Amino acid sequence: TETTKDLGKALGRQCVVFNCGENLDAAFMRKFFKGLAQCGAWACFDEFNRIELDVLSVIAQQVICIQQALRAGVSDFDFEG
Repeated sequence: TETTKDLGKALGRQCVVFNCGENLDAAFMRKFFKGLAQCGAWACFDEFNRIELDVLSVIAQQVICIQQALRAGVSDFDFEG
């Protein structure tokens, strides 16, 4: 966590540290990722292993959607996660 925060600081990027828990759901993560994408911030997920497996699956799809948009170099994309 500290290394990621320090790297973000050195590169001039805001780094949001988020402590994950069992009550985390895909709808919340969709909003969280939308906010990160809009402001260009990095995220560091602490205790990521506490997220339920079914929610992790949806989060993986959300991350793939964001990665594909970044690779395509688009400024707008549909985020259905």
